[in-house]
Parts: sequence; C-alpha cells; structure tokens
Amino acid sequence: IRDDLVTGVQTCALPIFVPSIKPADSTGTAPVMVDPASANSTVELGLGRSIVIDLRRNVTSVRSSEPTVANATVRSAQQIYVTAATEGRTSVVVLDNAGKPVATYDVFVAAEGGMRGLLGALGLAFAAGMGLPRWALGYLKTRREKAFLKALPDAVDVIVRGIKAGLPLFESIKVVAADAPEPLRGEFMAIIETQAIGMPLGDACVRLYERMPVPEANFFGIVIAIQQKSGGNLSEALGNLSKVLRDRKRMAEKIQAMSMEAKASAGIIGSLPPIVMLLVYLSTPEYISLLWTHPTGQLMLVGCVIWMSMGIFVMKRMINFDF
Repeated sequence: IRDDLVTGVQTCALPIFVPSIKPADSTGTAPVMVDPASANSTVELGLGRSIVIDLRRNVTSVRSSEPTVANATVRSAQQIYVTAATEGRTSVVVLDNAGKPVATYDVFVAAEGGMRGLLGALGLAFAAGMGLPRWALGYLKTRREKAFLKALPDAVDVIVRGIKAGLPLFESIKVVAADAPEPLRGEFMAIIETQAIGMPLGDACVRLYERMPVPEANFFGIVIAIQQKSGGNLSEALGNLSKVLRDRKRMAEKIQAMSMEAKASAGIIGSLPPIVMLLVYLSTPEYISLLWTHPTGQLMLVGCVIWMSMGIFVMKRMINFDF
C-alpha cells in the first residue's frame, strides 16, 4: 500500500477473510489508515513516504526488525507512525501495555515508479522484439500478396491471348511485365532478368514461388515448367489455370463474407475491456487509477493484458481460414 490501503481478496477457489482497513481523515501530510481488528497485515510504501496507522487499540511501544528500511514510532496512544527509509522489507510489531503483540505489519519499501518503469520497459521490449516489427512486416507481406493475387488471373489471361495470337511465351511474359501493376510487374520482370542470364524459363518461373510464397504462384511455375519439359497445349493449360485462380479468389471472398460475423463479434469482445476502462476513467478517475498507481493494481493490469492478448490470439486463430 503506497498512499491508500486497498482491501479485498479475490480468489478462484476458497474464500479468504481479510480484516478491512478503512482510511480515515488526516490533517497532516501522512495518510491515516484505520486498522481496528487485523493482527497481521501487509503495507507497501514508496521510498521516503510515511503512513499513520490508527489501531483503535491502546499501544505503548513498537519495534521494527530492520529500522534502516522503515522506522516506526508511537505517535499517540492508539497510533503508530511508519516512515520508509530505504528499499527493502521489514516487520513492524506493535505492543500493548502488557508488552504483548497487538499487530504485526510486513512493510515493503520500493522506489516509486520502479514498478511502472519495469512494466514500461517490458512493454517496450515486447513491442521492439516481437510486436511492432512483426506485425508491420506481416501487414506489408499480406498486402503485397493480395495485390499480386488480384492481378495474377488477368496476367495469365494476357499470356493465353498472346500465345493464341502467335507470340512466344517469353514475349507474352514481357507484355505482362510492361503493363501489369505492382507487385506483379516486378515479379515478372525478375523472371525476364533471370532468363536473360541463362536460366531456363521454366526454372525462372518456378523461382517465382520463392519470392511470392502463395499457392497460385506455385501453380503458375509448375504449369510453365511441365510445359517446357514435356510440351503440350500451353494456352489450354494456362486457361485452366486462370479458371482455377478465379475460382480460388471467389472462394476466398465467400469465406471472408461468411466469417465476417465471427470477426465482428471477436472485435467487439476484444474492444469491450479497454472501452469500459476508458468510460470508468472518464466518470470516476480516482476509482480506476489504482490500476496504474498502486503496485498491486499494476500487476493486475499486466495480468489482464496478458490474458486479453491470449484471448485475442485464440479468437484470431479460430476465425482465420486458410485453404
């Protein structure tokens, strides 16, 4: 507890009772915490901070196991005054008139902002090492593949018409490389340049799949390679390939439409927690601010982010269909 004493324990199995510690008004600079019943409690203090604990019971003396960490003194007949000196942990024992322990407090002292700095560093490390670069490259890769697949059926049709008109396959590929949009233009230009340095046209087309790892590019390379080795009606083979590519594109769009409801539901479920957090912060900021000002709240916030990330990842895997 830094400036507030937070109570309540949430468990997944057996309920545990913790004596409530309610804050009281304070006329001084140190906050006053009322603890009328508990015998053993935990107190978290920021470095250099102080706290007054009102036990509502008569006390005569107090001792600290590590005075260099936190110094404890009797402030009045029912109150003790604890000041954090250095980072560490200590036990503060409060004694009554008979010299018997009234209450024991485990005091944890940490530099303010230390947990926030650690969480910020972990977040930046995750974003730098696994998050933003991976997501950005994945987005650019997906966008490039979609643009390639969108133009590939039309490019195959252009090659088929060129072959039927009497043009060699290489010249038909040159026509596509000259008029097709990017990235198809660059990929077919790479085929032309590879063939120009002596590689067979079939092998150059097969290498298209290495630069553009989509099944459609592999189909195109296999058709050209087989025709170059065994011969046959290339225009008919490429015409069938064009039909297959358009059918696959139609199927992908149908799957996209059928899965849109699930994707919308996943988006709503994933966005509800941050939206609710924002609304609560706008209405009662002091109520939710403990999540990022209190060490326990910060740990809870990290746990929530981890669980939400796992849930979003699972939902994404469930609604993405590869075929």
